Amino acid sequence: MKFLLWCILLVLCWPLALVALVLYPLVWLLLLPFRIVGIAVGGALELVWAIVTLPARLLRAL
Repeated sequence: MKFLLWCILLVLCWPLALVALVLYPLVWLLLLPFRIVGIAVGGALELVWAIVTLPARLLRAL
């Protein structure tokens, strides 16, 4: 889908398409630390949720 949109942009405005082609990897690299932090925060919240719901799961197992 992204490639198709890029091809349409290339036909309509080729300088903008070339700028997008160059900037896409740079933006991806800039956003990579935020993705890593998001994964870490998601894992920490999942751990907290597991600890909070542990007593209920243990009682339900009995």
